[in-house]
Amino acid sequence: MTDAQGTEPISYPITAPTALEPPQQWAELRQKCPVARVTLPSGDEAALLTRYQDVRTALSDPRLSREGLASPDAARISAGDSEGIFSSPMAKALNAEGHERWRRMVGKWFTAKRMSALRPGMEAMADQLIDDMREHGRPADLVTHLAFPLPVYVICAMLGVPESDRDAFKAWSDTFLNLTRYTRAETEAAYQDFAGYMSGLIDEKRGAPGDDLLSLLLAGADAEGEPMSEAGLVATGQALLLAGHETTAGFIAMMTAHLLSDRRRWERLLADPSLIRKAVEEVLRFDPNGSGFGMLRYVHEDTVLSGGVVPRGTTVVCSMAAANRDESAWENADDMDLGRSPNPHLAFGAGPHSCLGQPLARTELQAVLSVMLRRLPTLDLAVDARDLRRHEGLLTTPLRELPVTW
Repeated sequence: MTDAQGTEPISYPITAPTALEPPQQWAELRQKCPVARVTLPSGDEAALLTRYQDVRTALSDPRLSREGLASPDAARISAGDSEGIFSSPMAKALNAEGHERWRRMVGKWFTAKRMSALRPGMEAMADQLIDDMREHGRPADLVTHLAFPLPVYVICAMLGVPESDRDAFKAWSDTFLNLTRYTRAETEAAYQDFAGYMSGLIDEKRGAPGDDLLSLLLAGADAEGEPMSEAGLVATGQALLLAGHETTAGFIAMMTAHLLSDRRRWERLLADPSLIRKAVEEVLRFDPNGSGFGMLRYVHEDTVLSGGVVPRGTTVVCSMAAANRDESAWENADDMDLGRSPNPHLAFGAGPHSCLGQPLARTELQAVLSVMLRRLPTLDLAVDARDLRRHEGLLTTPLRELPVTW
């Protein structure tokens, strides 16, 4: 690797100067040390990848796998996760289904066409939430009033989960995503509680199926006519519920903050709403927080990247957000260009483990942005953008709050 063995590893995640800016070290690492030694919150060492082509390769090359992260010598993310996050009961149940088989069974319900059919309902809920926010009065926290409740409503409706249980989902989600706060026992207890809840819900669907995704998966089968196992159904419900609200809520808030931090961006979209789709993609590329901690991969055999040979047994951290600012891959990489096209960013990963729900996330972001532009053309930040705060110590780093006025 480029990083000399005697060099002290960097503490990871790397701190950024403000909530909307990338860490200053990214550019230097891409240029001088594209495969850098880092220490994770657990104390374990890993290799950080920051160049676009390296990250794309690591996420797509079969010599680097997610399944290998269950190996005893794989780096752990947090100290409370002594067996590794990818050895959790949820991860083990999904792996047991077979990754390709599982994606085929679930992925057919997450096509762009199916998500587009849900868009009118998303826009109607966004309208209602904005009504409530306007009634609350100025200033208002966009996270509380819109960014968090909208994805919860959407994923609960898709899965057939009572929206009234969203506080429980939030508590479980915080436990799984936190890097330092919880012990292994607390994390395992949360997994058990969440699995128990989901198992009970699936039993209800089995007795009284609806047109929701869990009911459809219960009635479905693979190409050989084999249904998904009970453990697989429970883990699928858990994974979709967690991914379906946490990351999208963070994206909605960050997207709005980036567009309002420079009023010329918001004004350009007001003048030309046809740019909404491209603007969403550019925010996904530009935001230094959306990909959170990054994706981990385990190296099964020596692999040559731009920084040299990455040895077998290494755990690599693929920073999609850093790669999305790679000057060798993007013209004016540090500028937000709302009309940028093409835009093959890595916010949703790449390769066989790319985000299954990206059509849903894209549709939600486009829907909520179009409604905000229509309903709140004078929307503006109620604080200086430099004063916005993120949730630190999580695998994702969403904004704590987004005070806005109009």
